[in-house]
Formats: sequence, structure tokens, C-alpha cells
Amino acid sequence: MSKSRRSSNASAPCRLDPAPSRWLTAALLALALLAPLSLLASDLPAVVALPLALLAGIRGVRELRRHARQPPRALVVPAGAGVARCDEVPMASLHVRWRGPLAFLRWRDPDGRVQRLVFWPDTLPAAARRELKLAMHKREAAGGGASMAG
Repeated sequence: MSKSRRSSNASAPCRLDPAPSRWLTAALLALALLAPLSLLASDLPAVVALPLALLAGIRGVRELRRHARQPPRALVVPAGAGVARCDEVPMASLHVRWRGPLAFLRWRDPDGRVQRLVFWPDTLPAAARRELKLAMHKREAAGGGASMAG
């Protein structure tokens, strides 16, 4: 009997296609509802509280719609010195910071502007989180920082 072996390609890039987070959408909905209520419950005079509550509600709904309508992004992070891409656009100076299950990506686009992306636990499952961590670890190792023996 031969054993079947599963081999993984160590140089395969990390591919992620995150859609807008349902958790963040729910949080934005809660804020859109609670912000006007908090203004109305405050000690502000009604002449000030009513217009501010209306503005807060409109702004909250606008942010909620903007987030919910974001198209899914296509991220490719090679596990090495290759160029990472977001929607086929090169990502320069890619950095990932981890805060528990949240991943905060920061990079520069070809115009030099800073771009950011946050992965919530519902958009980045545990397997994809591990894959991204491994790809970033290999990128850092391939970066070839200064040697102590140098």
C-alpha cells in the first residue's frame, strides 16, 4: 500500500477576496440608530438637538450604504520578494499589523498615496489568516535585512 502524500507549493501566493464585513455593517447600523437617539436624550436644547440628530442619522446611513456597497477586493500576496497586488494594482511598502483576529493592512499605491484595508474575523477565516501570516513572514525573511555578521 502506498501512502498518498499531499504536497503544498511553498511559493504559492496568498490569494484573498474579502467582501465587506457583515459585523462592521451591523456596527454601523447600530451607530446610525443610536447617534440620533443619544443627541435627543442629551441636555442640548431641542432647537440644537433635533437638527444635529437628523444630521447624525443621515451621515450614519450614508456611511452604512458606502460600506455595504464596496466591491470585493482581490489581494495577491506572494510568499517572497514578489510584488503584492490589490485589484491588479501593485502594493508598495506593504505592512500588516495584527490585533487579535483583526488584520490591518497598509501600503502605498503607485501614486504614493497610503491605502488601508481591515480584515475582520468574518472576512478572514482562520485558514486564510494563517496563510496571510505565513506569506508576510516569508516576505519579511526574503527582505534580506542587515546581517549581524555583516
